[in-house]
Amino acid sequence: MKIERIRTYRLSCPLPEILGYAQGRFGSRQALLVQILTADGLSGWGEASGPAAMAQCAINTFYAPKLIGKNALQTELLWNGMWRASREWARRGPMLAAMSAIDMALWDLRGKAMNLPLCELLGGKTRDRIPCYATGCYFRDLPEADLIPTLIEEARGYVDAGFRAVKVQIGRNLPFDRALAHGLRAALPDTYLLANAHQAYDLPEATLIGLALEESRFAMFEDPLSLDVPDAYRKLGERLHIPIAAGRREQTRWGFQGLLDSGGVQMLMPDFAYCGGISEFLKIRASVSAHGANLVPHVSGTMFSLASALHFLASDFRQPGRAEAGVGLLEYEAPDANPLRDAMYKPTIPIEGGAALVPTTPGLGVELDFELLRIFTMEKQEVDAPG
Repeated sequence: MKIERIRTYRLSCPLPEILGYAQGRFGSRQALLVQILTADGLSGWGEASGPAAMAQCAINTFYAPKLIGKNALQTELLWNGMWRASREWARRGPMLAAMSAIDMALWDLRGKAMNLPLCELLGGKTRDRIPCYATGCYFRDLPEADLIPTLIEEARGYVDAGFRAVKVQIGRNLPFDRALAHGLRAALPDTYLLANAHQAYDLPEATLIGLALEESRFAMFEDPLSLDVPDAYRKLGERLHIPIAAGRREQTRWGFQGLLDSGGVQMLMPDFAYCGGISEFLKIRASVSAHGANLVPHVSGTMFSLASALHFLASDFRQPGRAEAGVGLLEYEAPDANPLRDAMYKPTIPIEGGAALVPTTPGLGVELDFELLRIFTMEKQEVDAPG
């Protein structure tokens, strides 16, 4: 199945309001989609997380010319070829995000060529629906005294919509973070609460906030520290009982090895659109399993990222290996914070009662509406076979 053409689409969509998190504010969402077309008439889709223009440049000027004419089914060979071509000078960052998009599209193509949903290629579907947790509660331009009740009401809305768990943003400042955690628990006494700090703290701050989250019975403390200091994760893990998660901005099995070796991270969260793609995600899973840790995908992109994570969870095993270990939760970002996820797809992935229904059509199981795609496309580029 020869690769004949590779297209990239750089997308942008304004948000209804300015949102914030520990590392800044944003008023729009960006995305980089890649479409790989074959001589057989099939096409596969993927996406890259991170700076869209940089990933688009990497695909069009560096990776795509190396892939034209190659067999799209040789995912392992193609991944290693891309890795070898760039590892001397770009082992991390947007280059790996670009590789992630290409690899995701190749797996979508593989499923379509075999007439199988992605979950069947990843080990076989074991579930028809996956429970979700809602990610939202981004900061707004409000006084903190008004912002906390606003975020609590937002979280309550997710619970009322059927979500069994909610992930909120922290890392603004220590008094605010403590007050938000305590206020959320008081308002939602039975909800599974998670917190994402986006690498905001140093070790003393992370310890103080971790203790506050424990007091408020939070179930997970995500990205409390910089990924560049894995030993600090070890020290934090020795001070806290709350499960610590990290890895949404880490890449490759080698990058995750440092977090695993620290012993301080109980939940690893690779992102299909950033970590190296589906091929590399599976290798990361094997490493995580060998260390006795847990893994669940991070999701913050378009419907292609959501579908990748959903198919994985529909075929995944859980650690520890007891009969009632349960299923990992799928991250589902609030629609107002991520309009590009829902705006262009046919069909979208249904969410019913806080659970996502696993697609049954081949590949990722979602396709784009090209009329709507044109509305959000800032730049389209294409690389064809010579001649």
